[in-house]
Order: sequence, then C-alpha cells, then structure tokens
Amino acid sequence: MNQENKRSILVGLFVLIGIIILVLGIMTLGGQQKKFVKAIHVTAVFDDIGGLQPGNNIWFSGVKIGTVRKINFFGDSQVEVEMNVEEKVVEFIRKNSKATISSDGLIGNKIIVIYGGTTDYPSVEEGDRLEAVMPLDTDKMMETLQENNKNLVDITNDLKVLTGKIAVGEGIVGAVMTDSTLGVNFRTILSNLERASTNSNNMLADLADFSNKLNQEGTLANDLVTDTAIVPDLKATLKGLRLTSENVQVLSKEFSTITDKLNSSDNSLGLLLNDPDFAKSLKKTMENADSASYNLNKGMEALEYTWPFNKGFKRKAKAEGGN
Repeated sequence: MNQENKRSILVGLFVLIGIIILVLGIMTLGGQQKKFVKAIHVTAVFDDIGGLQPGNNIWFSGVKIGTVRKINFFGDSQVEVEMNVEEKVVEFIRKNSKATISSDGLIGNKIIVIYGGTTDYPSVEEGDRLEAVMPLDTDKMMETLQENNKNLVDITNDLKVLTGKIAVGEGIVGAVMTDSTLGVNFRTILSNLERASTNSNNMLADLADFSNKLNQEGTLANDLVTDTAIVPDLKATLKGLRLTSENVQVLSKEFSTITDKLNSSDNSLGLLLNDPDFAKSLKKTMENADSASYNLNKGMEALEYTWPFNKGFKRKAKAEGGN
C-alpha cells in the first residue's frame, strides 16, 4: 500500500468520524429540542417576553415538556409565543392552566413555565391558547434591590452613629452601659424584683394553703359554702338585723325628736331644763315650801301644849305607853 492510499483511508476515516459526530450532535440537539417526538402546538400572548427566544425550554412541574417553536408579534404591541408540547404530557395540562416566563437559574436562559389547572377542565388540544401571566420585571426588581441597599446603608450609618454615642456614654443606654453606679443600681433593682417575686410566690403558696383549709370539711367557711341549711338561717338573721337596724333608726329619730323638745322651752320639761328664770322661781318656791313645812312642824309642836289639845295628846301618849 503506497503513501497515497494510506492518506485516502485516513481522510475517509476522519470524514466518517465527522459524519458520525454530526449525526450524534443532530440527534442530541433534536432530542433536547424535542424535534423527534410527537407534540402539539399551544400558544400564549405576553406583553413582554423579556428576551425569550425560539428553542428555549418549556417546563411543567419541574419537568421539561417542550420548546418554544416560534415567536410572533400579536395585536398592537403584544407577542405571541408558539410552543411545542409533548403529547404524552398533554393529559396533565388543562385548558385553565397558566403560562409565565421565568429564568433557568438566577442568570440563565429564559424559559416558559406552565402551572396550575384543575381537573374539572379538559386537557389542552392543538391550537389552544393558555392564559399568560406576566412575570416580575427584572429591572424593577433591581431598582427595588438598589433602593433596599440604599436603605440598608442609611440604617448602617445610623447604627454606627448610635453605637458611637453609646460608647461615649450619651443617652440612657450609654449611661447604663458606661456608668458603674447605674449598673449597681440596676443590679439592686433586679435583686429587689427577685425578692418581690419570691415574696409573691410565698404569698400565693399561703393563699393556696388557706384555700385548702377553707375547703376542709367541718370548718365554718366550708359549711357556709356547702351546707344549704345554713343559708335560710343566715337570710333570717340578716332579715332580723335589717329590722333591728330599721327600729334603731326609728328610735334614733324619736330620740332626736324628744331631744329637740327637751331643748325647746315650749313644754314643761323643756321649760324646766332650759328656762333659767323658771328654775330660779322653782327653787325659790321649793325654799318657801321647805320654810312653810318647818314652820308647820313648829306650830304642831306648840299646839301640843295648848289647852284645847293638851288632854288629847296626853291620852294618845298614855295609850302608846300602855301598848
């Protein structure tokens, strides 16, 4: 075999290998693009496709089910996207399913995601149009992110200023963190609070013990709570006390009336107690009566020795002596 024949054979081998690689590439790309599988065509109309291109993937529940077939302008400013969807998954996609544009990863290629749908709707068919849901605008998301970053920087600067003031002892927090006296006082307050908490727990325990004692049978409190026979007696006692109180009030009013009359001079007893002139006159009358009684006694003694009554007194004295 001469040199020329060897070169021809090598060229043929390289061509064959190239053809094989080309076929494999075509088969691989065709498999990825779903070119060699049975599919139906469905569409969705978007206001903005955000860089979506023909050949981008279509996903349903995390599974690749087709590719973007064609992109056409629709209406005034909308875009119609034609999609190839494998027939074997058509039964799972319903006519009320929705389509939205997403990204394959954070900065990956654009894809279409089909989601939703309920079993009370039939499966999609050739030429059906799915409801399009506009995705979040990346530019607006970036603007919001930048605004949030700006706010975060402002918050960081404010925190820096605040921590600086705290470090030099400004404000209440700074004073508490830098002044040792305040720290001691704060610990004292905490100690007092702990002591108060302990006392409260002890008081609650005492109340619980007292409550248990009240619930013991045979005690007055337990009888008052549980013995229904005591209730009528208590009601009767309270009624009697109420009547007694009412009587006391009536007596108090009457006693007040009597006192008012005693303090008045329009009656005899009040006149005796309150009129000084009447008191003087009464005293003088009593003195005169006493004097008259004294003179009467003297007169009676003198009468004993007068002649007309002398015999009578003697007979009386003799009769009393004889007895």
